[in-house]
Amino acid sequence: MKLAGRQVAAFLRDAPPPELLAVLLYGPDEGLVRERARLLAGKVVEDIRDPFRVATLTGPDLKADPALLADEAAAISLTGGKRLVRLRAAGDDCAKALQAVLDGPAADALIVVEAGDLPPRSRLRKLAEAHGRAAALPCYADDDDAVSRLVEHAVRSAGARIEPDALAFAVDHLGNDRMTTRMEAEKLALYAGEGGTVSLEDAMACIGDAAVLSLDDIAFAVGAGDLSVLSTALDRAAAETAAPVSILRAVGRHFQRLDTAQALIAAGADERSAMTRLRPPVFFRRREAFRRQLRRWQQGRLLSALARLNRAEIDCKTTGLPDRA
Repeated sequence: MKLAGRQVAAFLRDAPPPELLAVLLYGPDEGLVRERARLLAGKVVEDIRDPFRVATLTGPDLKADPALLADEAAAISLTGGKRLVRLRAAGDDCAKALQAVLDGPAADALIVVEAGDLPPRSRLRKLAEAHGRAAALPCYADDDDAVSRLVEHAVRSAGARIEPDALAFAVDHLGNDRMTTRMEAEKLALYAGEGGTVSLEDAMACIGDAAVLSLDDIAFAVGAGDLSVLSTALDRAAAETAAPVSILRAVGRHFQRLDTAQALIAAGADERSAMTRLRPPVFFRRREAFRRQLRRWQQGRLLSALARLNRAEIDCKTTGLPDRA
């Protein structure tokens, strides 16, 4: 069964249908894959560390012994209840073993498969999308609206509130990994305390190295035309598994802010006032670099750059061309 992104939330609200034997979670956001895997696991067993009801396998395990998956799926829990089989670090070499289980007799178990960013032609992904006893759930990087909802929910759940400027700063500086975003959001909530308010200054102080600030480095390097810094920042973003679309969006947001500031200047504001009026304001460590780029990029060039960035993002999503080069 193939699930579109908009169907995933509804699917995860309830326990998986009883006829479903396997759920594949895949995509570039490893944190979201892990989070959803734990969510599904919690709908099968109360304790995912229960040795009688939970088995954990990896792709390399199946490569060494392909029958392991079928054995674990068919095993009967000594304490009763449905079993959970977690298959982590899965790839196409796991497809044959999973196919054998899906085509075999019914089992009182759910296999939760965690994989990376599988292309449409992947054997494992095609199997989960097409088989009636399996489901495939994509886990793509959160967009700005999703990050905003996640941060606001985490803060409110702790009995605190977050100011709009602080929320905008958090969205602009948190990365695309769901687990990292959640941890940073919970840190903000803890900082504010019950009944407290997260201000812009609080957000600036709290969101630290764990957030993918390398996206800012990429954006500023592009704006400055500094290929050396850009190469280093791209390498760091790749090591952090940042999605190419997220990188393009970060650069696009930076150029949109430059364009907004240029519009304010055209309306009579000076550079300092224009940067202050941006929401969130330019981070103090970046102000001089931002000022230099305001002088480098006039509105006509900014609009041309934004159009090219938009075209690149569309190509990443629709052409089938590789998004990494």
